[in-house]
Amino acid sequence: MEKQIAAFAGATGPRVPTSEQIARAPKVLLHDHLDGGLRPETVVELAADCGYAGLPTADPKELGEWFRAAADSGSLERYLETFAHTCAVMQTRAALVRVAADCAEDLAADGVVYAEVRYAPEQHLEAGLSLDEVVEAVNEGFRLGEANARVRGRRIRVGTLLTAMRHAARSQEIAELANRHRDRGVVGFDIAGAEAGHPPTRHQAAFDYLKGENNHFTIHAGEAFGLPSIWEALQCCGADRLGHGVRIVDDITVGEDGAVGLGRLAAYVRDKRVPLEMCPTSNLQTGAAASYAEHPIGLLARLKFRVTVNTDNRLMSGTSMSREFAHLVDAFGYTLADLEWFTVNAMKSAFLPFDERLAMISDVIKPGYAELKAEWLFGPRG
Repeated sequence: MEKQIAAFAGATGPRVPTSEQIARAPKVLLHDHLDGGLRPETVVELAADCGYAGLPTADPKELGEWFRAAADSGSLERYLETFAHTCAVMQTRAALVRVAADCAEDLAADGVVYAEVRYAPEQHLEAGLSLDEVVEAVNEGFRLGEANARVRGRRIRVGTLLTAMRHAARSQEIAELANRHRDRGVVGFDIAGAEAGHPPTRHQAAFDYLKGENNHFTIHAGEAFGLPSIWEALQCCGADRLGHGVRIVDDITVGEDGAVGLGRLAAYVRDKRVPLEMCPTSNLQTGAAASYAEHPIGLLARLKFRVTVNTDNRLMSGTSMSREFAHLVDAFGYTLADLEWFTVNAMKSAFLPFDERLAMISDVIKPGYAELKAEWLFGPRG
């Protein structure tokens, strides 16, 4: 079958997938913020439940448009301000369960088969919940959402990353929290927030603790700040993955003749297969790239960096994994084989045991793409 497909592609040239095929393709998501992916109607209803009067509008459609417009400012700092509204309505156990369940269901409906969703427990304590109660509520919501997705014929597994805020001083506490809930839904740790003025080395003790516990962590680095942020995340802190990492392109030169040169940091990232959690639409909003066609993901993928495609904040960016893939197909002419490559990259880089990652690739991802590729030859089944 694979030889037939390869021969078909060679005879007719590569064919880009349709939007319907992209929607059906199995996807893996490593960089998605829980407080950045709420349904607008959920925000409105939760605001009414808790008496939050700070929303710019109570109309769900208008609110969704407001979030996207506010995030389109080109400034990371302005982008982060939109989270004040979502976090405000995520302060009770019931609200956290609902938001997490919605998240799992929405991702499953978009064809995501594995997701790592991150959030900062320290931002959900205003109504009296403890850090452990926040984690337990979110995990309960994800299990509920997974079950609801199964009823609809969709499969998804969701792991959580506990995030500490770069500007705060609770990273050690959150790292210990992540370790305490390890193997109970939490798969790793992260730091997030404005990079400038808040280097990852401020949280070195937390990273050293996690390494001592043989635990996984990723670091937001190389998004709004440049190569020093990436270098520190890798060489000082020992990050397993880079959240965004888009500015690694600053260490790559492309000559007028098309010759490509990699600086030592870029070569290290590629040689060590450091996963890059790239979020194209979000990067356009924060000014890290001018357009999809100019996004560094095209060059980095061509150079075979360990590139993954992600949503970052589905509400603020008005996006989904299918939309992210569709934008890249339009910009670079990617085929189903390319989308499969991104997906396998992500699954290889997930914070799951090796045998579970391998099973997901062999039993779910590759068969799903093989079926879609076969449709080019034989048409859809049935």
